[in-house]
Amino acid sequence: MATATATAKNTAKLAAQRAQVSALTMYEWVALDKRGKRMKGEMTAKNASLVKAELRRQGMNPQTVRERGKPLFGSTGSTVKPGDVAIFSRQIATMMASGVPMVQAFEIIADGQKNVRFKNMLTDVKQTIEGGAALHEALAKYPIQFDELYRNLVHAGESAGVLDTVLDTVATYKERMENTKAKIKKALFYPTMVVAVAMLVSMIMLLFVVPVFAQTFKDAGAELPVPTQIVMNASEFMKAYWWLVIGSIVGTVVAIVMANKRSPKFAHFLDRVALRLPVMGDILRKSAIARFARTLGVTFRAGVPLVEAMEAVAGATGSIVYGEAVLQMRDDVAVGHQLQLSMRQTGLFPNMVVQMTAIGEESGALDHMLFKVAEFYEEEVNTAVDTLSTLLEPLIMVILGVVVGGMVIALYLPIFKLAGTV
Repeated sequence: MATATATAKNTAKLAAQRAQVSALTMYEWVALDKRGKRMKGEMTAKNASLVKAELRRQGMNPQTVRERGKPLFGSTGSTVKPGDVAIFSRQIATMMASGVPMVQAFEIIADGQKNVRFKNMLTDVKQTIEGGAALHEALAKYPIQFDELYRNLVHAGESAGVLDTVLDTVATYKERMENTKAKIKKALFYPTMVVAVAMLVSMIMLLFVVPVFAQTFKDAGAELPVPTQIVMNASEFMKAYWWLVIGSIVGTVVAIVMANKRSPKFAHFLDRVALRLPVMGDILRKSAIARFARTLGVTFRAGVPLVEAMEAVAGATGSIVYGEAVLQMRDDVAVGHQLQLSMRQTGLFPNMVVQMTAIGEESGALDHMLFKVAEFYEEEVNTAVDTLSTLLEPLIMVILGVVVGGMVIALYLPIFKLAGTV
């Protein structure tokens, strides 16, 4: 009962602090220092009078203090990207390792932020820490940017008194994860663009180019070859029902996206299909294994209990299939099974990964072996993506050549036929 009451009080305290910080306004100021030199900067406060008071306290004579205007085209930095969090993690880790106090480190990093939303977020966290909250409690106010895994690692570092070391590990982890994500996005970008460009070129030709040839052939009264007639029919259909074609494409994409978000069964089916794709599936599998191994290695090294860590690790694999497997492994480990045995039962991990995990468990160096696995598969993903990109360049030319060239040949076949009869 007492614990619940204390938790409720802490929650109410954090909410009050957050409301207080959200009421702060960013001011731009110009002041003269003791030498009469003109200085300018920015400061967050409730009103301009407090800004002037703070400047005088620092020995400066305020000249102008005004509320910072909003950008012409909306708020700068409307979203906080994972890359922003990765950079912040490295900055805070470096400063903490150098002996800079946490509050001062947050203030320095916030002042250097160009993303307004992230800057206000860091200022809020700093104010919460000044109010007596631990770092992981302050970060809990922003669960989207600082997920459960991130907060658990920070909490473990605070509990063990090695926060600077854990923050450095977290920074490396975030950088590696963002690098892997960027590689996967790069691999997915090219095929998507090939399909999009091919469809766009085809629609333009059917709507604007083919009708010109159709009128010419009609005036000549020539008998059209089968390929040409197919292209003509497709053009007529596109001209009459272009709205239906575009609507079907857009509707299909939207339906798949919505179903993936709202239906766990469909999302599981889609993820399993993606993992079975010829080339891309291999990249996705290796990426999931790399993220699993690095995330579990980081949490285990930070001192987070294995069973507790695996629940957070499940969400970090980037794959629903692998995430469900990790949760099953967690249940097996909770009743006393070895991790390597649980991994083998899923059938999703290669024998090398299982063997290295078994060696790590027996030697007491599980985190070290997991990092080795992560490094190996991260390099495999990098190599696979680079190879895929190299192979896709000629493939793009072939696909566009077949689509566009096929239409052009179909349109010129009657002309060639007429020229042969002359």
